[in-house]
Amino acid sequence: MHDLIIRGGKVVDGTGAPARVADVAIDNGVITQVGDVAGTARREIDASGLLVTPGFVDIHTHYDGQVTWDAYLSPSCWHGVTTVVMGNCGVGFAPVRADKRDWLIELMEGVEDIPGSALAEGIKWNWESFPEYLDSLEKQARVLDVATQVPHGSVRAYVMGERGARNEAATPEDVEAMAKIVREGVEAGALGFSTSRTMLHLSKDGEPVPGTFANKAELMGIGRALGAAGHGVFEMASDMTPAEDEFMWMKELSAETGLPVTYALLQSPTQPDKWRDMLALTEDARRQGANVTAQIACRPTGMVLGWQSTIHPFVSRPTYAALARLPFAERLVELKKPEVRAQILADKPKDMGVLGMIMTQGFDRMFRLETDGRLDYEPSAGDSVATLAARTGENPAAVVYDMLMENDGRGYIYLPLLNYTNFNFDHIREMMEHPATVLSLSDGGAHCGVICDASFPTYMLTHWVRDRSRGERLPLEQVVRMQTHDTARLYGLNDRGVIAPGMKADVNVIDLDALRILAPEMVFDLPADGRRMIQRSEGYRATIVNGVVTFENGEATGELPGKLVRGVQQAPAARVAAE
Repeated sequence: MHDLIIRGGKVVDGTGAPARVADVAIDNGVITQVGDVAGTARREIDASGLLVTPGFVDIHTHYDGQVTWDAYLSPSCWHGVTTVVMGNCGVGFAPVRADKRDWLIELMEGVEDIPGSALAEGIKWNWESFPEYLDSLEKQARVLDVATQVPHGSVRAYVMGERGARNEAATPEDVEAMAKIVREGVEAGALGFSTSRTMLHLSKDGEPVPGTFANKAELMGIGRALGAAGHGVFEMASDMTPAEDEFMWMKELSAETGLPVTYALLQSPTQPDKWRDMLALTEDARRQGANVTAQIACRPTGMVLGWQSTIHPFVSRPTYAALARLPFAERLVELKKPEVRAQILADKPKDMGVLGMIMTQGFDRMFRLETDGRLDYEPSAGDSVATLAARTGENPAAVVYDMLMENDGRGYIYLPLLNYTNFNFDHIREMMEHPATVLSLSDGGAHCGVICDASFPTYMLTHWVRDRSRGERLPLEQVVRMQTHDTARLYGLNDRGVIAPGMKADVNVIDLDALRILAPEMVFDLPADGRRMIQRSEGYRATIVNGVVTFENGEATGELPGKLVRGVQQAPAARVAAE
């Protein structure tokens, strides 16, 4: 008797092979048979007419704090994700000295927009070293598997103190000490090391994060520690300026150690074709023996602007600022008053710099997010607030105000900030089909006040497979492979991401016709009543982790089979032979 049989589903196995109708048998947390399964099971799931896919592996999240108090790691768990990799972009909470705990919280708050008060109340510090952090995580039950990386910011602060925080140059002794910590972390189970080299990442005090200006000697010294440990991904967020200099050390490090180096790649609004140059350099590095991969996103980095968001078009107007501290219900009463609306619209916005101007007055890049229950993340230029206002003769600010007042003050404006220069997804499709890219950048757990891209896995199926109307779609089998097999393999998680005998039993059963992402909502469920934006989904009939059903018809079963992933995970011998 099997533990579980999933009967008669359309199996999309994660390899890219054509979908086929088959049964899937599971025993002791492992897939034991795929095909016509005879016999019985302690439990059977009828998957007739449904998709059966591997669980999704999200390699770019920021649950480093949330993982210490939350067994579910929502929103990711609501979108078929069964493994998350955190510790990205050089920020995290280990190693840490007691006097730097608050500083690390402020760093995470500044870079990833996670409420510092929630982190301060939620994290129960019972570690100093990175191995101790892993030991702490391993003791906790959770609904999915978690893996992490050693973050540059924490390491630099631990070794160099204020010099590291201020981005002073590391001495050879500093580099040696950092390399030792990174190697210890990887040998204890971290999947790699991460850093940030972008001016978009600033701490709460407005300073660039530690490591932003690290020189080649520091980067190579730390990278060689990964090589000495024998495995590990070197992950970074970078402006790639100048690109040639970045690629010089990236390909040298990867070629020398044989390990993967991966960087974030989005279309820039000021250099809309630079991504092509970056992929050309990536291809060149690969031809020279380096394992370099670009992490790309399936839709724009889009801010969701509402009255409760971190920023919206009226946040800098004096009349609104006077109301901002009111509880939302009381604020909404005021915002509904015609005289208050008129005064806010008449106010002159305060200067917020170039980026602030775009986020508050960039009406040509603002769109209504939801129309008739449908979320539109690929709107045309003709649907912008500016175009609508010109067509009707209204003030664009008035159009936005009224959109935000929809749904009893819970209307949302969508502002695609990056990756949307041409007002379509054609370039994103090119990126996703390029052999040197991997699907990533959901930022699950981060940007709580203005973004919720943890819904990426669901969006890949709804928009790219089923619904896209403004360009070509992607094949179902390719989309599943991209967020299962491919993401898992980059990080050495060779035991998952494919439905085949011997593989880890992480599985989704999905009603593709009914699958949808629900509208964003702002909730206050973090510690200290911290705010975060979430998106739920509908259409997941079951999610299975380590052979245990964790969600059924969108509801948690209460089972917590998730584990801490320590290091590279080997594929079963049968799978290795098959490949």
